[in-house]
Amino acid sequence: MTQTSEDVTWLTQEAYTKLKDELEYLSGPARAEITVKIAAAREEGDLRENGGYHAAKEEQGKQELRIRQLTQLLEKAKVGEAPAAAGVAAPGMVVTIAFDGDEDDTMTFLLASREYASADFETYSPQSPLGSGVNGKKIGEDAQYELPNGKLASVKILEAKPYSG
Repeated sequence: MTQTSEDVTWLTQEAYTKLKDELEYLSGPARAEITVKIAAAREEGDLRENGGYHAAKEEQGKQELRIRQLTQLLEKAKVGEAPAAAGVAAPGMVVTIAFDGDEDDTMTFLLASREYASADFETYSPQSPLGSGVNGKKIGEDAQYELPNGKLASVKILEAKPYSG
């Protein structure tokens, strides 16, 4: 099965390493720690009224969910910069848009997954309404996306340049 560009999550080496380390911790030492917590809480008696047991089981569920999320993300991840041409809004690009064609009402953001987020720019994922609306659009093109109230908003792509991190 070949991956399309929508299936790939582009990560910097630093972000990839950080997420891989988190996955290794959660699936190793953290799993052992939660197992010990559950066993200790189980020793306290009646499980129906044992708050510590239920809290530990809930924590275990959240931890297992995060392990699955990280595993899926890292399986699709490519390390490096997304191969995007300047002038096209795509993952890994810093995009400037004008709302309703008003060149005075603009916003600049990084189009990337949240793991790739930057302190320099607000980050919108390619799967978000705005991100999916602008993804693939060229400078000068209009894009539409759905607002939370169900109405459509229109933006114009003013600039799209590679994020230099």
